[in-house]
Amino acid sequence: MYKQVVLVRQDLKLSPGKLAAQCGHGFVEAFLKADEKTKKRWLQEGGKKVVLKVSDEKELKNFYKEAQLQHIPCALITDAGHTELAPGTVTVLGLGPESEEKLDKLTGNLKML
Repeated sequence: MYKQVVLVRQDLKLSPGKLAAQCGHGFVEAFLKADEKTKKRWLQEGGKKVVLKVSDEKELKNFYKEAQLQHIPCALITDAGHTELAPGTVTVLGLGPESEEKLDKLTGNLKML
């Protein structure tokens, strides 16, 4: 089974709309970085998505570095600064699609949002 995961910084206290938009960016950008075979399989399996929380930018970037080392499709999302955040604020990390097993090894200890 395949899934996608988005990690959200809790220290930003994003409004519900901003949170949804940033998660959307994370899911899409990470998806675009996956290989075609993985994308197709994930879509055929129903496109499972999970949103998890991290404490701050430092923790988010640590997961980003580890995902890169493990060759997991990933995208670190920064805000354009048009609404409630300063331009360039790192908000979320999109991961996958990738096997649930591989993503769970990386993010399995995090709590759902």
